Amino acid sequence: MKVKLLCIGKTDAEFIVQGIREYEKRLKHYVSYESVYIPDVKNSKSLTENQQKDKEGELLKSYLKESDFVVLLDERGKDYSSVEFSKFIEKHMISGLKSLVFIIGGPYGFSKDIVELSNAKISLSKMTFSHQMVRMIFVEQLYRAMTIIKGEPYHHQ
Repeated sequence: MKVKLLCIGKTDAEFIVQGIREYEKRLKHYVSYESVYIPDVKNSKSLTENQQKDKEGELLKSYLKESDFVVLLDERGKDYSSVEFSKFIEKHMISGLKSLVFIIGGPYGFSKDIVELSNAKISLSKMTFSHQMVRMIFVEQLYRAMTIIKGEPYHHQ
């Protein structure tokens, strides 16, 4: 199974970039993983929130395949503990699924089209984090899930 993370915009903060790189490097030992950074919508200041979400949605859809299992990272999504998240990942790994795609939307969330084509929504926390921080937190949690699945000592209960 391949795991992909789609994000709107680039990560500017170097300390976050370094953290993401570290966990992506670690993930190589467990799963095929790819982060895709989709450029911000041009002239977004002249757009309404819904227009911006719609344009971002069109960009996101161009990176998706019909066979992808799409999971939105959304504050209104289902809460998982790290162990529960690892079970979610493992269930999809053994199901024969080819591609599990997680999406971090833009500053206003997701277009209606993206919400409708998604298969699930997950919340990483009830707290709000910057979109850049969410990228690093997600990659760390994915790495943590892999170590839990393999029974390795990274996660402590």
